[in-house]
Amino acid sequence: MGIVKEYFATLKSTIDKVDEEPIYTAVTALHSARLNNNQIFVMGNGGSASTASHFVCDLNKNTRHESLPPFRLIGLADNMAILAAYANDEGYENVFVKQLANFLRPGDVVIGISASGNSENVLRAVQFANDTGQNTTIGLTGFSAGKLGPMVDIHMHVPSNNIEQVEDIHLMLAHLMTTALKARRGS
Repeated sequence: MGIVKEYFATLKSTIDKVDEEPIYTAVTALHSARLNNNQIFVMGNGGSASTASHFVCDLNKNTRHESLPPFRLIGLADNMAILAAYANDEGYENVFVKQLANFLRPGDVVIGISASGNSENVLRAVQFANDTGQNTTIGLTGFSAGKLGPMVDIHMHVPSNNIEQVEDIHLMLAHLMTTALKARRGS
């Protein structure tokens, strides 16, 4: 089998193992945040930062409808100046939690994307949101889910140890949630 067929076959097999229930739960939580004018924060590092930015763009732009309020999303990895300032002065492990400290309000949603589930800066931000007891946390993980999986309210896990395929499926999940939220127009 060639590399292309092998990659596709493995990807298809992994997709078939992803639990659907947390996806529905996440869509409901995001829709509720939209209706209640709550903020949604999305974060990740490296490829997960790209997925976070892509998700923020898609939800903000592609789900607009005159019968619904707009989503209020912020990508915490999108402002390089603030990211570098916090990394330099407070430590890279605090780049997301320091931003949340400025903006997080009761009822907001915090989404952490980490293939390993062990990105310290994501873990600290999610813990900060959890400590309020008034926010919903969502995690997208791969591999063994690391520390992130058990600490979030809604956990979408990609059961794979292949970083590229975990990131592929995380982006697919972002697109899937966007598609599902577009379908909720008017409801």
